[in-house]
Amino acid sequence: MDVAAYTELLPEITPTNQPFWDGCAAGELRLQKCADCGRHRFPDSPVCPECLSGAASWEAVSGTGTIWSWCTMHQKYFAAFADEVPYQLVYVRLAEGPLVISTLTDGSPEPRLDQPVRAVFQPDGAGRAVVRFSAEADPR
Repeated sequence: MDVAAYTELLPEITPTNQPFWDGCAAGELRLQKCADCGRHRFPDSPVCPECLSGAASWEAVSGTGTIWSWCTMHQKYFAAFADEVPYQLVYVRLAEGPLVISTLTDGSPEPRLDQPVRAVFQPDGAGRAVVRFSAEADPR
């Protein structure tokens, strides 16, 4: 991994998203939860997309979900990942509802629709823990 190129791709940690990144560093997935309707949301936002309430708190969630969609990246679109091609980009529907885009961990089987996954947190080349997903082998 080209660490310098990768670091440029990382989002800035701000007071608004700090609880998410603190959760990643602690090995847990944290999402905003609306204080009025109870909906979890990702990414963080100032108002709930369901009821437009501005009241929310951060809470640790299960970190489990299923693959909603995926693609295999064969092109070297980003210099940071040039030596990791091909890799699996997955769109995961979390058990709590929100969709999250990430990658599968090394050793995960070929993705399939509705395949169970769980969040894993490993420090990357830049030293920041980011959420990735580990897929279970197909039991069929």
